[in-house]
Amino acid sequence: MRSLIDQSGLSLHDFADQVDLDAEQLTECLSGTSPFSAVDLAVIADEFHVSMDWLLTGAEPPLAVAARTTTGKAAEALAAARDYVARRADLDRLGYPQPWRPVSPPPRSRNSYAAQGEALAKSALRVLERQGRSVTQGSLPDLIEVVFGADVAVAQLGSGFDGLAAMGQGAKLILLSTASNPARQRFTLAHELGHLFADDDQDVHLDRDIFDRAQKNDPSEQRANAFASVFLLPEQTLRAAVGAARLTREGFGTLCCDFMVSPETLAYRLLNLRVIDAGACDYYKRMTVREAAIVAGREEELDRRVAASEGKRLPGLLVRDTRAAYEAGKTTLRPYASLLGVGVDDLRDQLASERDNGGAV
Repeated sequence: MRSLIDQSGLSLHDFADQVDLDAEQLTECLSGTSPFSAVDLAVIADEFHVSMDWLLTGAEPPLAVAARTTTGKAAEALAAARDYVARRADLDRLGYPQPWRPVSPPPRSRNSYAAQGEALAKSALRVLERQGRSVTQGSLPDLIEVVFGADVAVAQLGSGFDGLAAMGQGAKLILLSTASNPARQRFTLAHELGHLFADDDQDVHLDRDIFDRAQKNDPSEQRANAFASVFLLPEQTLRAAVGAARLTREGFGTLCCDFMVSPETLAYRLLNLRVIDAGACDYYKRMTVREAAIVAGREEELDRRVAASEGKRLPGLLVRDTRAAYEAGKTTLRPYASLLGVGVDDLRDQLASERDNGGAV
């Protein structure tokens, strides 16, 4: 704490004022006469962009180091991930752990990396089936948060960066870049979920371009790509859909729209299932997402999806738990307001209005 005060350049009185503490109270805490409360630590961590874990132990997690030492768009992604992971670690200390529910990975020594990814995807699909859910219905980020307990966020990370999966400090996070191609963003989301299920890197897995040829040679990328393909295009559901729709160009475009995947992803999946041959695969994979929507007569639907994929998204579970911690009196309103990107007074007024209206904002 003393190190943080020194780094801030503030006097003891000004530091105390900035974190809503009395200067005398802060002095007593620093001398060990009285302890810092969990609320005090949460406010200080949020105000000075550090984690409660660092305040308590002095140890900086690998993700924080990576965020500080990396440059460019990757640095922006890592900085955003570091902030979310630090918030999740703080919530864990306050009694709100990540509700992560993984699937059992297959023995890695017995299968190829692609086979491992397929097995993971089938396990995940069985979980969805038991709950009466489907990857083709509703919001995929919402589905992943509700069923598997991973936080999913979307931020403006610039072109040439698809997303990342961050693990550690009790956190499981997927961070995606806003995109004008909803099919690519959706594949990236499934791809990053595959990294989380496989425990790849045990810290942070960066994906600047999930379709880069060099990256495809990485075994963990092969596994994540196989996972995404099978997860987004379940064999039984896909075969039934192919049987119901003739595989003309229009029918193929309809399947792309129904499953919300790119023509290339669908073509290779159908080839692997031996539904089409290599020649048909080469023909269909050349279509663009826009062309698929046009031939299927669903261009307006694609436009709505593009608008959605270009928007930012806060991690839903993190927002829920941060609010719960505030309402339980375990932290102040400041961490919740900063997560939402609004002023404390504005949020206090909004919550008051919500209470006055019986829960409706």
